[in-house]
Amino acid sequence: MNRRTFALSGLGLLAATALPARAAGTGGALDAKGFHASRRFLPTPFGDIAYVERGKGPAALFLHGFPLNGFQWRGQLERLSPYRRCLAPDFMGLGYTRPRAGQSLAPAAQADMLATFLDGLGERYVDLVANDSGTGVAQLFLLKYPDRVRSLLLTNGDTEIDCPPPALLPVIDLGKKGAFARQWLAPWLADHDLARSKDGLGGLTFTYPDKLSNAAIDMYLGPLVANQTLTNGYAVALEANALAGTAAALREKGQPVRIVWGMADPTFSPKGPGYLDALFPNSGGVREVPGAMLFFPEEFPDLIAEEAKKLWGVNA
Repeated sequence: MNRRTFALSGLGLLAATALPARAAGTGGALDAKGFHASRRFLPTPFGDIAYVERGKGPAALFLHGFPLNGFQWRGQLERLSPYRRCLAPDFMGLGYTRPRAGQSLAPAAQADMLATFLDGLGERYVDLVANDSGTGVAQLFLLKYPDRVRSLLLTNGDTEIDCPPPALLPVIDLGKKGAFARQWLAPWLADHDLARSKDGLGGLTFTYPDKLSNAAIDMYLGPLVANQTLTNGYAVALEANALAGTAAALREKGQPVRIVWGMADPTFSPKGPGYLDALFPNSGGVREVPGAMLFFPEEFPDLIAEEAKKLWGVNA
């Protein structure tokens, strides 16, 4: 048994990519049908922002990865809604959000959109939970709106030393040619088994690609293939290092931070968690997740919920 196989055997007890397909109500798990039914749109100057929310109380904002959308956090919305008003918006250019014509899709613009989004929902303060490109946006939000952030739970994603990661450069190049959505995403949407293969969305980013459901593939890729100009634009907007020169300012931020990192992720550097831990003065350290891939937060909602409750000081 190799090291990754051993690590995965330990994670098997936590794996929950195939979340229970119960109908969405005030408490149960959100399947694809329930998530669609729960989706709302908030009109803003940036466009109509798609989001799903669960729970009441202080707000927690969940920032998804690329090419996913807020559906990535359905397991956390179920588990953490007793303690927070859990908000899972779709970034501009991804998912079901409808950005206005000509709207910038760059990470800094996404951070500004989130501030306006929170204003529209009457929320001043927020706990941030982020993955992938959302991790970069979370850092930018902290820089631009530090008085609005209570805490940050950061998982595999952009850091100043890895933004964009080398693995993303072919995606950006295809985006510039207007071909990323057509050449990568459309074939995966048309062939779910291909999407779960070693060269597909599942094999490249999920710990257990065989558990990536047809419904999840459709939820993620359907709107991106239908709106290819926006999808390609999102990719191109990631070309510049949005975090360049931010280290000094981030070192001054005293909010509690917890880093949880999947250590089998081929996209982001394994130096990322150590960098973030050293960067933030009030870091609570790193929890390494051996064998876990980029989008492990979706697969292990209990793990993320456990870490979030500790960070938030919730006794449950």
